[in-house]
Amino acid sequence: MTGTAEVIVVGAGVEGLSTARALVERGVRDVTVVERHTVASGATARSSGIVRCHYGIRSLAAMAWSSLPALERATEVLGADAGFRRTGYLVGVGPGNVEALEANVAMQRSVGIDVDVLDVEAASELWPRADLGEFAAFAYEPRGGYGDGHLTAQAFAAAARRGGALIRQHSAVAGLDVRHDRVTGVRLASGETLATSQVVVAAGPWSVPILAAVGIDVPIRAQRAQILLVAPGQPIDGTPVFSDLVSLQYVRQEGRGSMLVGDSDHSDPQWSDPDNYPDRADDAYLLAAVTKFEHRFPGLAGSRLSSSYSGCYDVTPDYNPVISACGVEGLWICAGFSGHGYKISPAVGDLAADLVCYGASKHPDIDHRDFRLGRFAEGALLTSPHPYAGAGQMR
Repeated sequence: MTGTAEVIVVGAGVEGLSTARALVERGVRDVTVVERHTVASGATARSSGIVRCHYGIRSLAAMAWSSLPALERATEVLGADAGFRRTGYLVGVGPGNVEALEANVAMQRSVGIDVDVLDVEAASELWPRADLGEFAAFAYEPRGGYGDGHLTAQAFAAAARRGGALIRQHSAVAGLDVRHDRVTGVRLASGETLATSQVVVAAGPWSVPILAAVGIDVPIRAQRAQILLVAPGQPIDGTPVFSDLVSLQYVRQEGRGSMLVGDSDHSDPQWSDPDNYPDRADDAYLLAAVTKFEHRFPGLAGSRLSSSYSGCYDVTPDYNPVISACGVEGLWICAGFSGHGYKISPAVGDLAADLVCYGASKHPDIDHRDFRLGRFAEGALLTSPHPYAGAGQMR
């Protein structure tokens, strides 16, 4: 069997579906998304969904800020709820990182982000049950919060379908057809071939073997992330998402009566097979994470562990994404989001669609060259001018 499409997107997570939505918004009507399982069945389903604009790289900060309206007003913008909850976002640093935080906040304000620098007293009003004595300064975004990866993917899918895109689930990719350095089609495991002149590979860590088969080396690895769900024992309604860059952990509400606790320490990554990794937190990780949590939140002495789970980040050497041409005409990659993907997903789709349609970013504060695949071979990694000591991957 043979079909055709003007553009094929591989992967139905938030990035692939946002790209399909943005393509149809730009007038591309013949868009097909192929997904090996179901919508949001990969890394998107395990995302912590944190929404923040706190980055040290201008393009990423601008992407997060420009994405915020679509997440806040998803029902209006996309036609379906994204599960966004505005709680505010608070990030705290120790004495050695105050200058970096102030420099990053200044840059963020230059692209329009609503953010303030707070002292310990002001931060303690936002998180009264936390011991903040080790911190020296905080940045606070009142419009920050968290969303739901699965709902957001479904909202992008709904918007893409309204524009005419076809989403084919249970349609695994067997390979790409390339002739004379130009992509000509996508072969499915079913035996069907879809002819096309444009392919966007947005399959997270599964992008690597798809592209390797046509000679494109993409330095992306799957890094396991372990998440705890904690019953706090006391009401925490009204508290912002908190990124603790002293103990290297983050916490947020999970519904009305629970907390989600994650790890910000990437100094010893656990590389994993994205199709085969333990689904619950390891005992050693539990001990370390609970110790950090109890140290930071003595006011939640009655808390208890409810459950845990794991997911995988698709990680690049500089912990920043690749949204780029691949050296084969008509072939694009949109992967390697390293934990940043959810919050910037609306802008990712816009940037990927701009590249397909126009060859360059149309956003004045988002430089598509920052995310080029070639930066790794060039030795020009994308890093913040003002990184945080001990938390360099907090971009």
